[in-house]
Amino acid sequence: MYGCWFDHVKGWMQMAGKENFFYITYEELQQDLRGSVVRICKFLGKELNDEEIDSVVKHASFNVMKENKMSNFTLIPENFLDKSKGALMRKGISGDWKNHFTVAQSEYFDKVYQEKMKDLSVKFPWHEA
Repeated sequence: MYGCWFDHVKGWMQMAGKENFFYITYEELQQDLRGSVVRICKFLGKELNDEEIDSVVKHASFNVMKENKMSNFTLIPENFLDKSKGALMRKGISGDWKNHFTVAQSEYFDKVYQEKMKDLSVKFPWHEA
């Protein structure tokens, strides 16, 4: 329904380095949500006071977003997202896939990832893992 993740990412990453393009990874948000909000504000040329930043951080936290129907995909019709198989937003941690993939699935994904992303010059945090 949403297309190919690889094509989506490669399409956007062609913009990397342009002054009107900002990207951030989930891992960066997890490591320092407040600092990430400040970086985003700076990119947008928007100054927020500490109280406003605190509010953004609160509402952008995983636990709050997981309960928010506007961000947790619970409003998506069943014919687009089978909610009987679980929630879209699970734990809010990076690397939990290791608890769900078999060794064979992990190896297959690595092979597909390497093939699909071989021409991408941008390195993501998980490349160092």
